[in-house]
Amino acid sequence: MTEDELIAAIQALCVCHPERRRRTILGIGDDAAVWQPSRSHRSVISSDVLVEGVHFRRDLLSLEESGWRAMAANLSDLAAMGARPVLATVALAVPAAQASHEILDVYRGIAACAHRYDIEIAGGDLSRSEAIAIAITVVGEVRATGYKTRYGGRPGDVLAVTGELGAARAGLLGEEQGQEAFRRPQPRLAEGRFLGASVNVDAMMDCSDGLSTDVRRLCVASGCGAILDTIPVAAAARVAAARTGDDPDRFVLGAGEDFELIVAVRPRAFPHVSGAFGKRFARPLQRIGTLRREPGIEWKGAPLESSGWDHFG
Repeated sequence: MTEDELIAAIQALCVCHPERRRRTILGIGDDAAVWQPSRSHRSVISSDVLVEGVHFRRDLLSLEESGWRAMAANLSDLAAMGARPVLATVALAVPAAQASHEILDVYRGIAACAHRYDIEIAGGDLSRSEAIAIAITVVGEVRATGYKTRYGGRPGDVLAVTGELGAARAGLLGEEQGQEAFRRPQPRLAEGRFLGASVNVDAMMDCSDGLSTDVRRLCVASGCGAILDTIPVAAAARVAAARTGDDPDRFVLGAGEDFELIVAVRPRAFPHVSGAFGKRFARPLQRIGTLRREPGIEWKGAPLESSGWDHFG
């Protein structure tokens, strides 16, 4: 296929809901996209790149699944800010030998995730490379009073996560119960908007690099330390940990790509926030500990070292 033919095929895969198109004045096919932002909301922008051999492997994931995960990872960043996704641009580089076939396979996954979460793919770029690289930029919107950051945590805040952890790592290790979490993770966009709208949520971020690493990042940004007392371990993670001889809690502390959200909630309001969350999403907001004034993370009475993902560690 020629580049123009590929772009036409991608355009067909990425057709979005007409309601969204009214905001995108010009989408795929020109030198740049033109979009009308909301006057009453703030724009939230995030970029991620996934590289073959670093973030995914073809013997573990299909190209379509890799595309889904690439979009889901970006959408999880919007969820962490309490934002609603609006549009995305995708830059994709693949080896030349099977370029047309591989581009469309990756785009099928990207487009499926985009359609699932109602975000329009408004443009991007195509190129050749030695390995597949997927670079996505997403734009979201949030009310000026509704966005959250990792900087707002206060000593005494309750730390919680939006779901059990470790299933994606279990899926990576071949555990059947963890395959869906590994292959098609679900960014917590509705949960992020719900928690972002609460004045009792002081800080929020996604848990994509492992609980031990990401709690530390929230603490450093908020100028706090933390005491962790409970780790919500997914059933798949318990099975995988038992099979590998790992402690389930340690298995989860070093796991990554769960795409749940970590939140810091004011202590007096936590029962209310947790109860409302449970009614809205039919699962509990899982308490994991508290923020404290003293720096460092404590787990079972001892300092906790980061054991999650680090690109350069």
